[in-house]
Amino acid sequence: MTKIKEIFTSIQGEGPFIGYKQLFIRFCGCNLNCRYCDTDFDLNDAKEYTIDELLEISAANIDCHSVSLTGGEPLIHSKFLLPFVKQTSLPVYLETNGTLYNNLEEIIDYITFVSADIKLPSTTGEPAKWEEHDKFFQIAKSKYLFAKAVFSKDITEEEILTMCELCKKHNIELILQPMMRGKELSVDSEFMQRTLNSCLKIYTKVRLIPQVHKFLDVI
Repeated sequence: MTKIKEIFTSIQGEGPFIGYKQLFIRFCGCNLNCRYCDTDFDLNDAKEYTIDELLEISAANIDCHSVSLTGGEPLIHSKFLLPFVKQTSLPVYLETNGTLYNNLEEIIDYITFVSADIKLPSTTGEPAKWEEHDKFFQIAKSKYLFAKAVFSKDITEEEILTMCELCKKHNIELILQPMMRGKELSVDSEFMQRTLNSCLKIYTKVRLIPQVHKFLDVI
């Protein structure tokens, strides 16, 4: 058994699969402490679930595009997850901070989609994770992998260059996601366009997609 913060169905609001109905399983805990994080994933009000209970829930939601393992950081729970991802009837959509590459190796064979963050120091307040992301992408790119980078007005040219070169190395799509303050964008449209254009000069597989679920006022 492990503690899970919440289980619910909603639409995917980020990245290339926006609008698809998903079953979300939000795990507690994270190995990072990003200052922009707006997700409640601590142990307060969390409930313990068994693998069999999770399998029953996934089987009852076959109208969903996939089951999203999110958090927090779901890969903290990779050993617990292994029997679930092996047996669930839904495609598995992993939402991850893209740093725990050893944990990823344990379950990658049973994952269909990987949404991996690129953690920019200018938004996270944490040290750069370029080496961890590089090793993570090397493992994950055998699946449908895309990278997602939350950016603010403080993004640097060095960050733009490094993340674009990293995505180019692994030939994966990069989703630029403007940081939000509640339901408001933290940067204006001119800055977003300029950031996108700066990326496109380095790498062509780049898209600008905000958190659509916040505009639609859904979970």
